[in-house]
Amino acid sequence: MYQYTQYPYLYYPKSTARANEFNYFETYNRQQVIHGQATWTTGGQVTKCGIPWSTNNYMTVAVGENSPYHCGEALKVRNPANGREVIATIVDEVRGFPNNRINLHRRAFETLGVNLDQGNLNVEIIPSPDLEEERWGKYLLELVQTAYRGFDVSDYRAVSKTEISANRIKETFDYELHRAQEELKIRGNVVYNPETDRVISLNLAEV
Repeated sequence: MYQYTQYPYLYYPKSTARANEFNYFETYNRQQVIHGQATWTTGGQVTKCGIPWSTNNYMTVAVGENSPYHCGEALKVRNPANGREVIATIVDEVRGFPNNRINLHRRAFETLGVNLDQGNLNVEIIPSPDLEEERWGKYLLELVQTAYRGFDVSDYRAVSKTEISANRIKETFDYELHRAQEELKIRGNVVYNPETDRVISLNLAEV
């Protein structure tokens, strides 16, 4: 039996502006919304992914063993009743869960703007291949989460990718954060050497 409290979670797909051929961009829906249910859990010491529930400031989730989602990937979760969203990292797997059912950590469940007493929550789920493909976007996401403790990252967007020179590429991402009634937009820039994959410079700023 699954050792954690039974509670699923939701995910939400959104059009994302991404760089194409450096200076050209296109807006597109990554995947269709998956309608499902979310429950919640307080987590545990051991996970099948070997990733702690405390990862990503407890914005974490468990999925079914046979789901198309994989350990360490990011899911964007949306509560269709109020529009609240959260980006959750997959840290565990649950036997018998269908693809449209997830188990969120308690903190992530509460971030969706619902009371724990509700137990089950109808949600919309979608994988976030954007960050999985944009490794620097995910790298900056981790820095944003560290720099802005107490805030939850509700969305992200690739803004631009520019070739500065033969050995310098600059990528820019925007992150939307919220806590209680406060919202922030953070812009992150990273300049790196594509040949060595080494960071040359990076910065975060409120915009």
